[in-house]
Amino acid sequence: MLVYPSAIDLSTRTLRVLAEHLTRRRREVGSRWRKLPAGQQALLVLAHLRCGDTYAQLAAGFGVGIATVYRYIREAISVVAALAPTLEQAVPAASAKAYLILDGTVLPIDRIAADRPFYSGKHKRHGMNVQVITDPFGKLIWASPALPGAVHDLTAARTHQVIDALNEAGLKCFADKGYQGAGGTVIVPFRGKHRNLSSGKQAVNVAHAKIRAVGEQAVATLKTWRLLRKLCCSTTRITGIVKAVLALHLASA
Repeated sequence: MLVYPSAIDLSTRTLRVLAEHLTRRRREVGSRWRKLPAGQQALLVLAHLRCGDTYAQLAAGFGVGIATVYRYIREAISVVAALAPTLEQAVPAASAKAYLILDGTVLPIDRIAADRPFYSGKHKRHGMNVQVITDPFGKLIWASPALPGAVHDLTAARTHQVIDALNEAGLKCFADKGYQGAGGTVIVPFRGKHRNLSSGKQAVNVAHAKIRAVGEQAVATLKTWRLLRKLCCSTTRITGIVKAVLALHLASA
């Protein structure tokens, strides 16, 4: 296999934070020797998450076996995912914000047509539903555990108790039409086609869409981690990957 130098569009701060946590992990488990130092393991993991490099590519590039790459990545994801804020931590921390934005996205996965629970009729593909909360400037605050793509956004938000948490905190939250009926502090646009609405409702929907567009940019930012553009792993691992990406994103912000 040919090996060539590449680049990762992340700051050295992200690498340093991840390396520090991996070093701490090695001390906790009493690891006396590893094929790669913590800094190289961190670089390997970032290449996988950010660039989507496969195990075979990483094994060739770092001069280790594929099994070693697999262990290194699994270890790092479990360590970093634990650092991601929970909903109970994220919502109170955002209480000073004027409002929040709630949105859902479907992360594509490699599944066959028979896997109906993972098929999103809205997006016409197999995937995992992830709910995200952002601040008024589009900064990611929280990401939910992943649910099968067939789950509706409102159902997912209720499953994760997002609406209850927002109501308890008294935080106003903007969301799209997929959250119609959420109630509480969740604000959604008026239903119906734009041309059939009154001029007042049209103006409200336009203003609402401008606010939500910032939240959609945050989802796009999440997907700059290329592994999330097409996940080729067990669906049971996707929540950990999303949490790890969120923690690394917050660490580099």
